[in-house]
Amino acid sequence: MAGNTFGQVFKVTTWGESHGKALGVIIDGCPPSLPLSEPDIQQDLDRRRPQSAPSSTPRREPDQVEFLSGTFQGMTTGTPISLLIYNKDVDSRAYEAIKDVFRPGHGDFTYQKKYGIRDYRGGGRASGRETAARVAAGAVARKVLDQEGILVRAYTLELAGVRVERVDLDVIDKNPFLAPDLNAASRMQERIKEIKKSGDSAGGIVEVRVQGCPAGLGEPVFDKLDAELAKALMSIGAVKAVEIGVGLEAARLLGSECNDEITPEGFVTNRSGGILAGISNGDDIVARAAVKPISSIEKEQRTVDIDMKPATISVKGRHDVSAVPRLVPVCEAMVRLVIVDHLLRQRTIPFQSA
Repeated sequence: MAGNTFGQVFKVTTWGESHGKALGVIIDGCPPSLPLSEPDIQQDLDRRRPQSAPSSTPRREPDQVEFLSGTFQGMTTGTPISLLIYNKDVDSRAYEAIKDVFRPGHGDFTYQKKYGIRDYRGGGRASGRETAARVAAGAVARKVLDQEGILVRAYTLELAGVRVERVDLDVIDKNPFLAPDLNAASRMQERIKEIKKSGDSAGGIVEVRVQGCPAGLGEPVFDKLDAELAKALMSIGAVKAVEIGVGLEAARLLGSECNDEITPEGFVTNRSGGILAGISNGDDIVARAAVKPISSIEKEQRTVDIDMKPATISVKGRHDVSAVPRLVPVCEAMVRLVIVDHLLRQRTIPFQSA
């Protein structure tokens, strides 16, 4: 079925559901002779797992990855790489009581309309659990990028109305919110505790930076690099908007204020976010993803059942208060997939500029 595969040269297909037996991903187009082992994948999966924070779900999945194909003696073979992640901590009991009621904000209603059937256990394919497979694929992409000196880093820019005031990449993994500002992380924690106590949820913003990306990546007209990044980030279930560079602020600037002047030493500013005319310009690529609040909340809300009769719902079970911290490695993964795909596509062009 279309819609489960991403990329053209570095092609990724994910499969599996939240409360199914397992999740997985098939990666086709990965170059051969690339050092790759399970620990390379596991370190990224461990960052996506629930942290010891009040924003995280009590569900504790080990997310232990297994290779099924595509490597030999610790190296990629150039053939499809298949990765498997078993679901170990599944508890579907909380969903039995609401299996015939649509949860506001979820894909329950639209999946039912599209397919005439849906897996109500945790949202099935529409669950954030699916992102584990993306992160596994992104870890493979990272190995390709490492060889090219390209670094992709994401972090929580804003959570529950608390925005970071400084960006220190060295402290991202030193707090459960993956924020680059420890003072802001402390304030995020207090705010999340208040929201959790009220039975509600919160959204925020993830910022992604790509350092070391060469100029020239991206395709005209419909496969512009910023368009591909926007699609990649918008394909994450909770993301509702994407900005590149100054983003929406560009609509409020004059041309003289928005343009990045050019000198022999390079661009003076980076309001474009490292992309011009859909093609990377060699500066850092900067993208932001706006993440909506978690839809499963205990507060009572109005809805309808599968017969379209009025109902009310209070969602119980094990849910995050905010998806933002856990989406940081997911956003990293999706951006890596885009950059790797376009890097490999660029190599098919005979002419290379100086």
